Amino acid sequence: MKNAQNRRWWVLAALSFGLMAVGLDMTVLNVALPTLAADLQASTGELQWFADAYNLALAAALLPAGMLGDRYGRKKWLLIALVLFGAASAACAYSDSSGMLILMRAFLGLGAAFLIPLSMSVLPVLFREEERTRAMMVWAMANMLGIPLGPIVGGWLLKHYDWGSVFLLNLPLVVIAICAVAWLMPESRRPDRPRLDAAGALASSLGLTALTYGVIRAGERGWDEAAALWSVAAGAVLLVCFLVWQKRYRHALIEMSLFRSRGFTWGAALATLVSFAIFGLLFALPQYFQAISGVDSFATGLRLLPLIGGLMLGARASDRLMSAAGAKLTVAAGFVFLAAGLMIGTATGIDSGYGFIAFWIVVAGIGLGLSLPAAMASALNQLSAERSGTGSALIMAFRQVGGTVGVALLGSALNRGYRGELHIADLPDAVASAVRRGVSAGVAASRQIGSDELLAQVHHAFLHGMSLLLWVSGGIALLGLVLALLFLPGRSAGTTHDRPQAAAPAEPL
Repeated sequence: MKNAQNRRWWVLAALSFGLMAVGLDMTVLNVALPTLAADLQASTGELQWFADAYNLALAAALLPAGMLGDRYGRKKWLLIALVLFGAASAACAYSDSSGMLILMRAFLGLGAAFLIPLSMSVLPVLFREEERTRAMMVWAMANMLGIPLGPIVGGWLLKHYDWGSVFLLNLPLVVIAICAVAWLMPESRRPDRPRLDAAGALASSLGLTALTYGVIRAGERGWDEAAALWSVAAGAVLLVCFLVWQKRYRHALIEMSLFRSRGFTWGAALATLVSFAIFGLLFALPQYFQAISGVDSFATGLRLLPLIGGLMLGARASDRLMSAAGAKLTVAAGFVFLAAGLMIGTATGIDSGYGFIAFWIVVAGIGLGLSLPAAMASALNQLSAERSGTGSALIMAFRQVGGTVGVALLGSALNRGYRGELHIADLPDAVASAVRRGVSAGVAASRQIGSDELLAQVHHAFLHGMSLLLWVSGGIALLGLVLALLFLPGRSAGTTHDRPQAAAPAEPL
């Protein structure tokens, strides 16, 4: 019996390696953006697509991934996903063009789309009720820690190796996970084998694709461009049609009854807003450190280290505050810190000392650590064992949609603010085109022609764009604060007696 219990935790440890690779891959690219802009001659729009291709494929495939695992076997699909994730990581490492890297990032996102919900859905099978809370905390921490670690590990790799190394980093983690899952994990599936909702999967994927493409195109060419507006509108219509279909179809891709729970609905929504806000920081700061401060990629990663310190402080306080005051006040407190950190960051200038920057990064990290685990717990606590697969996929789909649209919208805000401050009509076309492409290319062009005046203008324009981005991110955090206080159930609400009881897990191992 003791050996069986130990094997369960070894399986969770193996899944955690896979989740760590996913978390790292979501943000490790941020610190490499300036290098990719130079080596692949990537535009600002292409830099956004390096992130969005991954996030979009991940968000679009999460829901069908959960259903495929339920129908055909979670272990089988986890192994397929791990192999795909490893192969796509190797292909990303050796990409020789922006187009190829964008395509391989999409395959990476497809692999991650199966890893995340299926790794969560097997927990009720592996662990009994008294063990499940602890197992879920390990799962959540593995998923969350990779986000701030990505830029730090990526910075060290970029200092010593080629940019492809940030993707090769995934391979040992994937190999460990494959071996342990294949050897230790039992197969599990739903006995009723639910029918696949192909129409729902197609509508949700097309809707998310159209919406995100329209936002990115608007950021590149302006919000008054007809093609961008039509794309956004088409995406919104498709997603509305998807939700209508889910209410009427007997074998729907998602269980609409989950939204009757305020804890699930608002926990998932607030976790999404946290992701939305924090991605603004992770998108802008690496470019600031390298293009404005002039440090290399490894030093950039080290300068983001306070985010992890704040995250750990916040997560530790979140556990205690949840026990004492409940999810509502814990999530609200997290949004207060997150908004404060981001808004303080708007004062960052070209001569700002690192002590000031580290301070507001720590404050934002505390907000992340306080709010994200508490919001996720509020949603997860409403799921029974039978609904854990679909429910966990839905929670992660919410978060990934927020991350995808967040990167697109916040990148558009940065790009619009940057270009709006440029006055380059008198420059040669080649130089002006490089400056418009983004801050990294603008700095390189300024130094190539030896123009200190142009360099100062590029710096000023980027700082204006970054400030705008951080104001938007801080506003999102304030919105999260209001929504948490208004709608998240209080400590006495949402207890386990008013939701379906979990089915007893199959005897594992």
